[in-house]
Amino acid sequence: MTHQTPLDAALSPPRVGLFCTCLVDTIRPSVGFAAAKLLEDAGCEVDVPLQTCCGQPAFNSGDRATTRALAEQVIRAFENFDYVVAPSGSCAGMIRTHYPELFAGEPDWAARVDRFCAKVFELVSFLVDVRGVTRVDAAYDGAVTYHDSCSGLRELGVKAQPRQLLASVEGLALVEMQDADTCCGFGGTFCVKYPDVSNAIVEKKAGNIAASGADTLLAGDLGCLMNMAGKLQREGRDIAVRHVAEVLAGMGDEAPIGAPQHDGKPKEAGR
Repeated sequence: MTHQTPLDAALSPPRVGLFCTCLVDTIRPSVGFAAAKLLEDAGCEVDVPLQTCCGQPAFNSGDRATTRALAEQVIRAFENFDYVVAPSGSCAGMIRTHYPELFAGEPDWAARVDRFCAKVFELVSFLVDVRGVTRVDAAYDGAVTYHDSCSGLRELGVKAQPRQLLASVEGLALVEMQDADTCCGFGGTFCVKYPDVSNAIVEKKAGNIAASGADTLLAGDLGCLMNMAGKLQREGRDIAVRHVAEVLAGMGDEAPIGAPQHDGKPKEAGR
């Protein structure tokens, strides 16, 4: 990678706590490894402390007590790092945007939480906006389209950053789908509470993905990716689905999300 901050080499590397997220930890660990590689390539010292859920499912369900307990655990685990980075706009948005309201009006917590939240970032935004990364040393053969997840886009302003870095990936052609910034229908607990509405939304999204002509779908949130991958597969569409970090880190040979295994080898859908 190249950076816009050459003086950083003479300084101590920033200590970054990698907030892996529940889904990455349990469903797609390769995203965590890709995130760690990208952060280390950007000159950071990366650690993965013992961690738990950010609390978003409980928060969205109105369970403030559980959310508060989880938030306190997250803060204690990560507050000694220079930065906290998550390969998820959803989790980073939950922490940075909603933690302050959980502790509002509490003198012993409010200022502490504000300081903590100010150093929480979504992965690709951190690389571009904080570390000044302008390109990556990676290759990916094919046409990709990018889905802007709701939380990353609307709470954190993540839109241009992934496209900037994807433009530097050798062999990759980015094609924009219609309504790239429209919800995929996942919404965390929304898809469980309102499955019919969720299915109608992701059905339209899947149609836009297919109409783009891309053979790979990328996004920055694993929940969105799992939702869209499931719909695309149920419709019989041969489109690979990957987290953007995997492609930016040069890990595009990993089996696509939800792809079956054949004879011990990953099926290279859409490649």
